[in-house]
Amino acid sequence: MERPVLKAEIREGTGKETARKLRARGLIPAIFYGAHTQTIPLIVDPKELSQTLQTEAGGNVLIDLEIRKGDQSERKVVMVKELQLDHLQKRALHSDFYEVAMDVLVTVEVPIHLVGKPEGTKMGGILEQVRRVIEVLCLPGDIPKSIDIDVSSLMIGDSVHVNEIQVEKAKILSETNFTIATVVPPLAEEKKAEEVVAVEAVEGAEVKEKEEKE
Repeated sequence: MERPVLKAEIREGTGKETARKLRARGLIPAIFYGAHTQTIPLIVDPKELSQTLQTEAGGNVLIDLEIRKGDQSERKVVMVKELQLDHLQKRALHSDFYEVAMDVLVTVEVPIHLVGKPEGTKMGGILEQVRRVIEVLCLPGDIPKSIDIDVSSLMIGDSVHVNEIQVEKAKILSETNFTIATVVPPLAEEKKAEEVVAVEAVEGAEVKEKEEKE
């Protein structure tokens, strides 16, 4: 699959004042770095960055970052390592691009997608997703967009654990006994059971008190 291309320019100057001026122009500061490369300050268009990330499903998007300086440019394969957001205004403030080598293993978190309607929910149970990402080790080109888990056969009280799933071309690093999803009993039934226990406790105390008086 062809990777999306994102244009960036080498940034002159650093610091809060430079970042403020860039954002006032509708741009954001960014940096490019890697295990075996020099850190480069950049400028990117937040709208183009948002469009690039939304083009691909999942959060581990491989991008061809086109770094320009004057009339010259070069492309680097990167991933967005960190993205600072202004949640109130719903805009990006800063981005870190990490260079990846296609033949070197990387550790990433992959989102979990639950598929199907559990049988237990048809009887009043409630599906709870305990874990929403799984950490895996794989080559950049083999990063799955998501891990789909079929929960349609789960009954009330059943659970799915990390050790029950497999990811093609990737090694799971998360703890194998960790619960991913479970179907819990209906809240109404739990509340009713608690009320019955409370009533029985009160009645027991009253009987005991009556016996002591007699």
